[in-house]
Amino acid sequence: MTSLPKHPKTPAASVLQLSPAPLYAQIKEHLRERILDGTYKPHEQMPSESEMIASFGVSRITVRQALNDLQNEGLIFRIHGKGTFVSKPKAFQDLGKLQGFGEAMRQMGYETYSRVLSLRDVKPSAQVQERLQLGKRDKVCELQRLRFLNREPISLDISYVSVELGARLIKEDLATRDVFAIVENDYGILLGHADVQIGSMVADERLAEQLRVPDGSPVLFIERTTHTMDGQPFDYEHLYYRGDAFTYKVRVERTPLHPQD
Repeated sequence: MTSLPKHPKTPAASVLQLSPAPLYAQIKEHLRERILDGTYKPHEQMPSESEMIASFGVSRITVRQALNDLQNEGLIFRIHGKGTFVSKPKAFQDLGKLQGFGEAMRQMGYETYSRVLSLRDVKPSAQVQERLQLGKRDKVCELQRLRFLNREPISLDISYVSVELGARLIKEDLATRDVFAIVENDYGILLGHADVQIGSMVADERLAEQLRVPDGSPVLFIERTTHTMDGQPFDYEHLYYRGDAFTYKVRVERTPLHPQD
């Protein structure tokens, strides 16, 4: 278990004296940053409430309020009689909303960024050609990104867009911005809907290495074709999510039965 400094006049306590925010919010942000920067690692035990009280020089109620907020964010979990532990990053995305990964995760308070692995023009497969309604001689731009959630790799995204769009995207900050946000906010291309298929697979050696999971681990495979507001296919993607770190959710409405049913 990683310890906090135990005297109220240590750097941990001095952090609280430099901000006008409520004490519990300052403690939450201090602990949150230490979780995100890897000081506290997944499944590691956090300092006890008594240690935090001594370190920050605050009441038990203040410490518990900070911990409750972190637990509601999914960053920590508690085991009765044993203490508080750091959660393994896990998030969910609502299938009922067409959102980019970063957009959805930031709204939930998660830190995200991408590592661009490649951006190049390629000859499309028959599947890509069909999904994007390309001609037989058309090329396509392939974008490969490794996506990170709370500084842990969570997915490998392989996206296919037109060569023309790819030539514009290569100039953009794809490490911190979603393609959806760029095309809508900067290029004025309005998005309409997406067709999504979800399946499962096991990670091969290369994918396992990228996602930092054992070879053969379960992976959520998502195939998504996004269309513009006027119905034209704009983006076709293969998304490979770590099975232990991501969940999709959707609200399903029941159609009322006819009286005879």
